[in-house]
Amino acid sequence: MRVMASFACSDSDIADAEILYQLKPGGNPNDQKAGAETWCAAFAPDNSYFAWSCGHRLVRLVPWKHKINNNEIEDEEGRQGEPMLPTPKEKVIDCGEYVWAVAFGSSVSSKCHRTVNISFHRFNFGKDLILATGLQSGRIKTWDVSSGGILLYLIDHKEVIRDLQFAPDGSMFLASASRDKTLKVWDLNDDGNMKKTLKGHNGWVYSCSWSPDAKILASVGQNKTVILWDMSDYSMMRKLTGHQNDVVACDFSPDGALLATGSYDTRVILWDPYTGQKIRTFGHMYPPPSFLMMGGANDYWLRALSFSHDGCHVGTLCDDKYVRFWSIYNEEVPVKKAQLVNALCCNYSPDGCCLATGTRDGNVVFYMAPMRVQKLQHLCRLSVRRVLPSTRVDALPIPQKLMGYLKYEN
Repeated sequence: MRVMASFACSDSDIADAEILYQLKPGGNPNDQKAGAETWCAAFAPDNSYFAWSCGHRLVRLVPWKHKINNNEIEDEEGRQGEPMLPTPKEKVIDCGEYVWAVAFGSSVSSKCHRTVNISFHRFNFGKDLILATGLQSGRIKTWDVSSGGILLYLIDHKEVIRDLQFAPDGSMFLASASRDKTLKVWDLNDDGNMKKTLKGHNGWVYSCSWSPDAKILASVGQNKTVILWDMSDYSMMRKLTGHQNDVVACDFSPDGALLATGSYDTRVILWDPYTGQKIRTFGHMYPPPSFLMMGGANDYWLRALSFSHDGCHVGTLCDDKYVRFWSIYNEEVPVKKAQLVNALCCNYSPDGCCLATGTRDGNVVFYMAPMRVQKLQHLCRLSVRRVLPSTRVDALPIPQKLMGYLKYEN
C-alpha cells in the first residue's frame, strides 16, 4: 500500500486485519493451473455451513458453526471438562463443470410465497437448506445440503453464470447473472420454473444483489453499467452513472438504504438506490487516478466487496494485493487492511464476525472484521430505513440535520 500523502496517513496508521481461520482444498499447493480458482464462496443464512468453489469442478461444504464452536471448546477443554460435540462431516460436491457462483437458500413456513401450493410440487424447500451452483455452461444445479443429492437442474442461460442470489424474504426466488448479458429469476417453490428474463445490459453481467425487502434487484456489468430493477413488475427502475470502467460487484446495506458498487476504475461508490445520488466514494489508488487510467488496466481493479451486517463497514478486495475494511463514515482511509494476493471473492459471515476471502489457488482466508457496539442513534436509523425509502424520509416533519443523517448524507 502506498503512503497516502494527500490524507497525511501512512501504512502504520491503519490497523492490520487479523486472520481468523484458513481453509485449503488439498492437493498440490503449487498447482497454479487454470481451474483451481475460488471464484465464489457463501455462508448459509443460519451460519451452519460455509461453501466455496475450490477449483476443478468441486464445491466444499464446511459445517461452519460447529467448526467455530469446537475451536472454543478445544481451548477450554480440560478446564471445564465439557465433552466434545460430534463433528458433522464436511461434504464435497462434484458439479461436473467449473463452478463460478454459489448461493444458499432456505424458506420459512410463514413466508410460503405468492399463493403457491407446495404440496403439489416435487420438493418442499421450506424444510431443508439448499445450495445453488452456477456453472461454466450457463446451467444451474441445486443441491440438498443435508444429503448432497441434486434437486433441480435449471437450464436457459447461454453463457457462464457469474452470480447467484436468493431473495432474502424466504420466497425461494433465485436471481442469476450471466455473461449472456441477461439476468433470470427462478421460482424454486414452483419446481424451478423461470419467472422472468431481465434484459438491459449490453455486456457481461458480473454480479447482482437483492435489497433486504426483495423489492429491488441491483445488477452490474461491463461498460460501466449499474441497473436497478423493480421486482414487483420486473421493470427497470433506473441506471446509475458514475463509474469509468466495468462494474464487477454490488451489495445492499442491511437496511436497504445504500447500494455499494465496485469497479475496475479503482473505486467503490455508495449510492442512494431510490434517488441515484452518490453518498460516498472509496478510492483504492492514491493520488486518485485520471479518467484515462480509471478506464484501463491500472493494477488497482476492484474484484469484490461485501457490506457488513451492522451496516457500518464495507470489505473490499483489490488487485493491489490488499483486503480493506472501510467505515461508511470515512471515505478517505480504511479502518483495517491486510495483504492478500490474487483475491477473487469475499463475503461477510451472517454473525458479522469475519470476512471470507477466496483466492486463485483455491484457498479461503477468514479475516476478523471490525466490530463494535453501535450507537443507539445508528440502530434507530437502521430500523427507520428498513421501512422508509429516502423519498419518504423527505416528507418527515423533522429537522434538516436529522433528515440528512437518516439519508446517510452526513
